[in-house]
Amino acid sequence: MSHTLEERCRQLMIQRKFEQCQKEIETAMAENPHCAIPHNLMGILLEKESNHVLAMKHFRAAYALDPTYVPARYNMDQYAQMYPTGKCAFTEEDCPVENDQQFELVYDEHHVGHLVRK
Repeated sequence: MSHTLEERCRQLMIQRKFEQCQKEIETAMAENPHCAIPHNLMGILLEKESNHVLAMKHFRAAYALDPTYVPARYNMDQYAQMYPTGKCAFTEEDCPVENDQQFELVYDEHHVGHLVRK
């Protein structure tokens, strides 16, 4: 049974196998340099390692690569708060954002979607 990168990283972080998780994320970044998912996961990993500044850079990179990727936007908002709850989004299922309707998807003149706070 094949697990997604997000599932494998979630389990590795729970087990505190940060080095192994970092290697998997770096491999995914090398194989898919324009994919937002590995950058979001690297941001989560760096937050768990208390490297907030670098984590935020990876969340912003994930958002820049795909402005419609909800977990990156959720994590940026979550960790930019003065007192974050520590909850992070590995996948869209982890994001309560869509349920509370505080964001909407708006397309710009280049047909790129952006999540905008209502």
